[in-house]
Amino acid sequence: MKSIFKLMACGLAFGLTACNSNQNQSMEDKALSMADLDTTVSASADFYAYATGGWQKNNPLPNDKSRYGSFDILAEETDKKVKDLIQELANKKNEENSVEWKIATLYNLGMDEAKLNADGISPIKPMLDEIDAMTDKAQIVDMVAKMHHQGVSAFFGLFGTSDPANSDLNIPWYYQSGLGLANKEYYTDKGEREDLIRQQYVEHIGKMFALIGYSEEDAKAAAKNVFEIEDQLANVSMGSVEERDPFKTTNKMTVEEMSAKSPNFDIAKYLELQGITVKENINVCQPLFLAGVSDIIAKQSLDNLKQYLKWNVVNSSASYLNEDLNKQNFEFYGKTLSGVPVQQDRWKRVVRVVNGNLGECVGEIFVQKYFPPEAKERMVTLVENLRSAFGERIKNLDWMSEETKAKALEKLAAITVKIGYPDKWKDYSKLLLKEDSYYANVVRCNEFEFDDMVSKIGKPVDKTEWGMTPQTVNAYYNPSTNEICFPAGILQPPFFYMDADDAVNYGAIGVVIGHEMTHGFDDQGRNFDKDGNLACWWTEEDAAKFTERAKVLIDRYSAIVVLDTVHANGELSLGENIADYGGLKISFDAFKKASEGKKQPTINGFTPEQRFYLSYAKVWANNIRDEEIIRRTKEDVHSLGKWRVNGQLIGIDDFHKAFGIKEGDAMYIPESEWAKIW
Repeated sequence: MKSIFKLMACGLAFGLTACNSNQNQSMEDKALSMADLDTTVSASADFYAYATGGWQKNNPLPNDKSRYGSFDILAEETDKKVKDLIQELANKKNEENSVEWKIATLYNLGMDEAKLNADGISPIKPMLDEIDAMTDKAQIVDMVAKMHHQGVSAFFGLFGTSDPANSDLNIPWYYQSGLGLANKEYYTDKGEREDLIRQQYVEHIGKMFALIGYSEEDAKAAAKNVFEIEDQLANVSMGSVEERDPFKTTNKMTVEEMSAKSPNFDIAKYLELQGITVKENINVCQPLFLAGVSDIIAKQSLDNLKQYLKWNVVNSSASYLNEDLNKQNFEFYGKTLSGVPVQQDRWKRVVRVVNGNLGECVGEIFVQKYFPPEAKERMVTLVENLRSAFGERIKNLDWMSEETKAKALEKLAAITVKIGYPDKWKDYSKLLLKEDSYYANVVRCNEFEFDDMVSKIGKPVDKTEWGMTPQTVNAYYNPSTNEICFPAGILQPPFFYMDADDAVNYGAIGVVIGHEMTHGFDDQGRNFDKDGNLACWWTEEDAAKFTERAKVLIDRYSAIVVLDTVHANGELSLGENIADYGGLKISFDAFKKASEGKKQPTINGFTPEQRFYLSYAKVWANNIRDEEIIRRTKEDVHSLGKWRVNGQLIGIDDFHKAFGIKEGDAMYIPESEWAKIW
């Protein structure tokens, strides 16, 4: 699940409905198919292969996918539902600039490939010409401000969100950005594979410059210059692991202090151009980067800086322009980085853009058709059962003091739960689209979002807002609001079955709930109090014990070889691994409590406890390309699906008991190596 930063009085009142044997057989057919298993593999040798090997064989990787799993299938099915809704609107005559008209217009322009090709680069030419016309480095401030307003993150990013020390107030945040590759490590890591990616990236930049009219020689020279600037930005950027530390990324400054660190980029003027009047209390996440950008602007020639700015325009717009730019963009970001042979159908790409820009407009229509009220009611009960189980685990911890336990329980009780869809929908009335070009309307959407964000700076945080659209197949925990959110999109099989037995639902959506709750107490989330403020509420001794126990997961995952000689990054994935561990432990406790006094039948030879873990494994069933394994290991804070299963279950005693795992089995590690955090 996604954690934003970068989501039961069990048995006392309600458990999922128990059914008779005939119903159990019917439920099993939908929830846990025996065809998903590979019984030629021993559960004690490789549980992931045992539980999902059949699924992998029966669901080969499509040519347009870098990874294909249960998650991806559900997301694709949801996208098809969204497409049907959008096409219904697109085929109607809607009032101009009504919500329905906006959705239909953006979709239709994105689907009109003939118009996109005929327009060529004309939608971005005015911006490119404006960059070309610059005669002085002082003009870079105006250009960067305009680009940021349009959604192009050259050099750095600026956004407004809650003050780390006062979660009720929105303040400006300055954040490192401006790289064409995902993070610093792509530029700084050593090795043949890394060198090849950098070489291919420079070649890609050159090809993109050629497609906007540069000669072959000039395009290659521009690409070299752009990469040099990005490489310099990477060298003053914070590393991916360091970025996860909320204390390191909290550095309050005044405009005057920022200006002193940035003599060659007028921060005061930039903020004024963006309509931000705040003069102090600006969070500069990476002060070294702020100073570094200023130095780079001073040392690089104006022509090189113009090429860098033009590259940012081209790179951010390629998906919304003609097919030549679109295909070359895919050649690198799709084929080279992720190994995908064929680009996805246009409708899939356009639906994602509509969802990304008009998400709540679409979501309001989506939930009316696809999200029954009883699903929300069932989730409310599940969440409270998981909260109760987590509370019991906290109370029973043998390593934590009573002082810290009390505050942890206060925070757990204060977690806000959002399920399905918002109570208040976003107002898009100020967003005015036109029928001119796909790209121009994406820019208008970006400007609308940027203006909306700026308008909130200096004002109270609206804690009713959602960080995901209802149709999103994901979930999140937000530490600054201390909330967990489960959009309607994820409340479908294989995560959530309205009529399945307890074991299946607790093994899937139950673990998701527990996972998001645990994010409030992972290595990042634990640094925020019950009100969402960055604060040290742990005793020093308890914090040290937590760090010691978390290191067990760092070491365990860092030892995993994901491909060839490439190891997983246990530090980068620590928060998600802690959340998976907590989700499994909490949900299993809640499942056992909810099952008390009820007949829990064995189905197809599997006990309820076994079905719990089979259900969990099914959620992470997937096939994945080697290139995508490498990319995700470098970029993603989540572990790969196989290791979200095998990497966790080897250290969970209830799993060992359920499947008779014993010392000497590959799926067994001794108690001394268990994490024992939550």
